[in-house]
Amino acid sequence: MEFREILSRQAAVPDAILRYAEHRDGLVDIFLPPSAGTSEQPRPLVVLVHGGFWREEYDRRHVRPLATALAQRGMVVAVPEYRRVGGLGGWPETAHDVEAALTTAPAMLEAVAPGQLDPAVPCHLVGHSAGGHLALWAGLRAGPDRVCSIMALAPVSDLVYAAHAGLGDNATQDLLGGGPGDVPDRYAAADTARMLPGDVPVTIIQGAEDKQVTVEMNRRLAAQHPEVTYVEMDGVDHFALIDPLSLGFTETVLPRLLTGII
Repeated sequence: MEFREILSRQAAVPDAILRYAEHRDGLVDIFLPPSAGTSEQPRPLVVLVHGGFWREEYDRRHVRPLATALAQRGMVVAVPEYRRVGGLGGWPETAHDVEAALTTAPAMLEAVAPGQLDPAVPCHLVGHSAGGHLALWAGLRAGPDRVCSIMALAPVSDLVYAAHAGLGDNATQDLLGGGPGDVPDRYAAADTARMLPGDVPVTIIQGAEDKQVTVEMNRRLAAQHPEVTYVEMDGVDHFALIDPLSLGFTETVLPRLLTGII
C-alpha cells in the first residue's frame, strides 16, 4: 500500500466543527467516542496537529482517518486548523494559532460534549511532521498544567538542521522568512530543539524509511536529549505513522499512545 494515499482518503466527517478564532482558518474539528454521553467517566482529550510543512495546500482533512481511529478507542479528539504559509500564515501566526486552539479547546468542548472531559486533567498533544514541530512548541510552552504528554510523529524538530538540509523544498525558510543567518531571532523563538528539556514528557516516533523528514535529524536530537523517548521503526515511511491501516500505526504508534493515555 502507498501510505501517501492518506492525504486524499475519504474519512468520516467530524461530530462538530468549532471556531477558536475569527480568521478563516480558526476552526477545530471535534471527534467524539461512539458512546459519548453514556459514560460516567471523563474521556481523555487528544489535540491532534496536522502536518504538511506548514503550507496552505495541506489542511486538517488528511488526519481525519487518524482522528476517527482515536475517537473509536474512547478519546475525545480535537484537530485544529491553523494559518499556513501561502495563505494567512507564517511566523509567528502559525504557531500562535495552535497555541490558541490548545488553550480554548477544553472550554469549547463543554458546549458540544458536556461532562465528557475533566477540566482539571491536562490534554495529550499529538503532532505529525510540521505538526510535530507545532505540538512540541505549543506543548513545551504550555507546560504540565495544561499538557500531560507530547507525541511527535516524524517531527521537524530542529529548524536549523531542517533549513540547512532544505527539507520540504526549503519549507523552514518559507515559514520563518529566511535562513538561520538571515532571521536568527525567529529561529531562536521557533526552534523546538532549543526548548528541550522541558517539563512535559516527549515521545518521538520516526520511520527509518522517511523521505520527507530525515531520520538523521531526530536521531541526533534524541542523542542530545536522553530525556526524550525515541522510537525508530524499520521499514516505515513518513505517512504510515498517521495511517490507521498501516502496521506501523497499529503495532507501535497506537499502543504507545494508549499506554500514555488509558
